[in-house]
Amino acid sequence: MESNQQQLFLGIDGGGSKCKAVILNASMQVLGQGISGAANPFHNLARAQASVSHAADLALADANLDANLKSELIAGVGLAGVNLPKYFELMNQWQHPFKSMHLATDLHIACIGAHSGDDGAIMITGTGSCGYVSVKEQTLIVGGHGFPHGDICSGAWFGFKAVEKVLLSYDGIIGNTALTEKIFSALDCDDSNTLIETIAGNGATFYAKLAIHIFDAADAGDQIAQDIIKEGCAYFESVFNTLMAKQPNKISLIGGLKPRLMQWLKPEVAAQISVPTNPPEIGAVLFAMQQQA
Repeated sequence: MESNQQQLFLGIDGGGSKCKAVILNASMQVLGQGISGAANPFHNLARAQASVSHAADLALADANLDANLKSELIAGVGLAGVNLPKYFELMNQWQHPFKSMHLATDLHIACIGAHSGDDGAIMITGTGSCGYVSVKEQTLIVGGHGFPHGDICSGAWFGFKAVEKVLLSYDGIIGNTALTEKIFSALDCDDSNTLIETIAGNGATFYAKLAIHIFDAADAGDQIAQDIIKEGCAYFESVFNTLMAKQPNKISLIGGLKPRLMQWLKPEVAAQISVPTNPPEIGAVLFAMQQQA
């Protein structure tokens, strides 16, 4: 393939835990993909920029394309955190290595991808959480305020709640929970002091890795874990209702927690959630193509 004879597009979906990249040609053929580290500029601007650049490198290598073609890529970049104007501007001022860069929120590119450019709504439940709807060029973001003061029903929130309940149980404030053994084992702790030393100063990505233990404990019948999930779902369903009030044609759920969360939602809510037609990184390419038109 003579890649220098056709335009190449880079799609980036960057969040609190990882950054996904895809390279497509003008015919929407996937040539290569790559995954790097966290890419939320709200948490760390320099790391987000490095992750975007590295993910592009990995996608070029996967496509067996010359690394020098990085400077020829038209990049659509969707990132968590840039819904905050300060971080949008900081990221947009980046002296990026691409031919051009079109920046958007991870929500916008996810919505474009999920509905192939049509109006719709999405909810993201990964490291963070947020809702987004776009109908007749009117958009609304619900949530997305960041961890720890927001992001209810996200991986980070579930992990944080797990640690909170373990400490309460350890102190005898609430009853026993299977979460104690699971969290102590996952973090190689044997008492509350070592647990506190281990978790001190950690952020969203750290806590998100602990979320799976809540769902495992809940599936095994642990009431405390189940109550945490029910609390998260109550928030999720409130966001769902707020988005649906805007009358989108479809609403999709995206993010790493989707497989575990779906079974806990009310049946009438779960039944209305559609399967996204494309992943967010493809939505980022569609966004870049729209901006080039």
